[in-house]
Amino acid sequence: MDFQEFLEIVPEIINSHLPAFDAHIKMAPLERIESLKKVDVSNEIHRLASVLMLLYPKNGKVHLVLIVRNSYDGVHSAQVALPGGKHEKDDLDFSYTALRETHEEIGIDPSQIKIIKPFSEIYIPPSNFLVYPFLGISKEPLHFIPDPLEVAQIIEIPLMLLLNNEILVNKKQITSYSNEIFVPGFNINEHIVWGATAMILSELKEVLIQVLQPNS
Repeated sequence: MDFQEFLEIVPEIINSHLPAFDAHIKMAPLERIESLKKVDVSNEIHRLASVLMLLYPKNGKVHLVLIVRNSYDGVHSAQVALPGGKHEKDDLDFSYTALRETHEEIGIDPSQIKIIKPFSEIYIPPSNFLVYPFLGISKEPLHFIPDPLEVAQIIEIPLMLLLNNEILVNKKQITSYSNEIFVPGFNINEHIVWGATAMILSELKEVLIQVLQPNS
């Protein structure tokens, strides 16, 4: 989709219904679905984080940026993710966290980004994080400067790729709660996007379908 065409539908995206759980479970491992049903987001023992779905023009088309995290001793090591991270006590709100972490991880200044919509929060049991996703737009092409301590690779994808069901896969993965299980995911640039990131992108996909294919 041309970026200018995309800007014309932004008001509809802002006013769209968020399918939340109904979208999340489409990309959730079966072992996770029951825990998603039972989570109490008001529980104060959760760790808090924010991520950003950042859309921007590249070669005239609307794109989304993902990152590959560096390998480390943790449950999200080497995974494909959205830029974002832990909410700090000095952060003004969760959108501030998403912008700050995006700046730290991939070098995009908050002044270049407009947050247009919060998406549904999602709980990640293995790390006990309650994550608040946001959709943001930059109207200018972006030059990424990845933090070498956190980011192994930048992945830029055309947004409309999410609507291509041919990228949906069901792959065996080693997880923190099972040695080897089948998980749904998106096969993007030879990377499997699964877990919370896939579930968040699933909600974005459903919103796009609402706006672009209202009779589907």
